[in-house]
Amino acid sequence: MVFMKGIPSSPKCGFSRQIVEMLDSFNVSYDAFNILEDDEVRQGLKEYSDWPTYPQLYVEGDLVGGLDIVKEMAESGDLEDMLTGSAQD
Repeated sequence: MVFMKGIPSSPKCGFSRQIVEMLDSFNVSYDAFNILEDDEVRQGLKEYSDWPTYPQLYVEGDLVGGLDIVKEMAESGDLEDMLTGSAQD
């Protein structure tokens, strides 16, 4: 689940566009929530996650991080492993 500004087909900021492009590059399905449509969720999620910025990526209910962390994980291969389940425990 990605909490973002806008929706995947129409991101409302460059950071949200970049995270959508990364997720789409792995050909995985994901849900998205437009935080611009619900200020209560927008503010509440910042407090819940203790993460002040958007977009925020969650996998299996756990916060992965924002764009910078997701970029680092994509570059190292960890993001693909997480999203596709190809990591070996």
